[in-house]
Amino acid sequence: MAYQISDECIACGACADGCPVNAISEGDGKYVIDADACIDCGACAGTCPVGAPQA
Repeated sequence: MAYQISDECIACGACADGCPVNAISEGDGKYVIDADACIDCGACAGTCPVGAPQA
């Protein structure tokens, strides 16, 4: 199952910068992950300062 970004997101963009497949984009107030493009690598979770991306 693809990662999802929780409401803890502070829209800093760190997760998008860390995604190797560019599956993350800026949404309405927080970033969102394209489930079809996500490869479940966890890079986004490792770069997020508030732990918003969750499996």
